[in-house]
Amino acid sequence: MESRTLARIEVELLTTDAPFINEITLTENVSRYGARVVTKTPWRLSDDVDVKLRREGLSNRARIAYCKPLKGREAFAIGLQFSLPVVNWTV
Repeated sequence: MESRTLARIEVELLTTDAPFINEITLTENVSRYGARVVTKTPWRLSDDVDVKLRREGLSNRARIAYCKPLKGREAFAIGLQFSLPVVNWTV
């Protein structure tokens, strides 16, 4: 487990397989190997997703580590696990 940094960074999530999903959202926290984001769409565990840092225009591949419905909201918290470190989060 790495320590997380609270950060609201705009990212674009794109599935790599059908059904194709494309969603722009914000991170809640980030680390070199992961991030937590809130989405409107439920995502499937272990699916691969391309994560594009909108401001930087950089993409990274991640795996969906978890997807949990948020109480009182029509939204989901998902955990992204990167295989390579993200060293350029703009915080």
